[in-house]
This record gives sequence, C-alpha cells and structure tokens, in this order.
Amino acid sequence: MKLVIDEHRCKGCNLCTMVCPYRIFQEGKRPGPRGYVIPALDQPERCTNCRLQKIYGRQLCGMCQLTCPDQAIAWIEEKPYEAHKVVIEY
Repeated sequence: MKLVIDEHRCKGCNLCTMVCPYRIFQEGKRPGPRGYVIPALDQPERCTNCRLQKIYGRQLCGMCQLTCPDQAIAWIEEKPYEAHKVVIEY
C-alpha cells in the first residue's frame, strides 16, 4: 500500500498535518496544479496503513483520510518490485 494525496482535489487546508499521529504530513512549500499549497509526505512508509493494512485486512489508523474534507487522501496498491538493470560507470 502507498499513501497518496490527490493534488487535483486537495485545497491545502492542512488538517492532515494536524491529525496524523506519525507526523507523516508536513506543510507543503509548492503550489499544486490548482494553486493551493499541497502538504508534503515525510517518510510515508511509517504509516501503519501502508505497512500493515494488508496483513490485518482492515484500516488501522486513517485519521488523515477521515478528516480530509476534500477526500484527497487515499492508499493505492503498489506494483510488485521489478528488477531494473543498472549500469555504473567509473
């Protein structure tokens, strides 16, 4: 699972930065496509939903999603890891 903010829905109210117990949301610095300053994600892998939701089969915290008035926060499935060839030049 991966935590994402829909930049087309977010209006930059920053309620998510106030309610997240893990301090994953930080006040943003750059405006999104609609001109609102979008919160930034700081180490989203600390989110319990991202790490454990699949194991327990239910939503574990979700405070950010519940308080977002624009429904701009969601968790999406990540694609399985795919190997990539890396070339290192000396």
